Amino acid sequence: QVQLVESGGGLVQPGGSLRLSCAAAGSSFSTALMGWYRQAPGLQRDLVASITGGGLTKYADSVKGRFTISRDNAKNTVYLQMNNLKPEDTAVYYCNGNWGVMAYWGKGTLVTVSS
Repeated sequence: QVQLVESGGGLVQPGGSLRLSCAAAGSSFSTALMGWYRQAPGLQRDLVASITGGGLTKYADSVKGRFTISRDNAKNTVYLQMNNLKPEDTAVYYCNGNWGVMAYWGKGTLVTVSS
């Protein structure tokens, strides 16, 4: 069983920045494909960014150039640095860990971008 715990969400003004963290416990973190997803009210959960164990990254078009995903395998943690935040980035952000056979979700952290 793997536990993923997100932190770092909150209220930020448009143009501001936040860094989300996701700490993983219970499995071989370095081999996992880690991702950040988000879900706004009434909408589906969509991929924001992902990173392989070797550091290859992928981003949704809407966040390219503003968000950066990274990981620290020594700390079993994946990060999402979010810059130049926009009101449309408001959502619950979920961490996902995929070990191929099994995938796990965190409980989410709310990010609200508003003036």
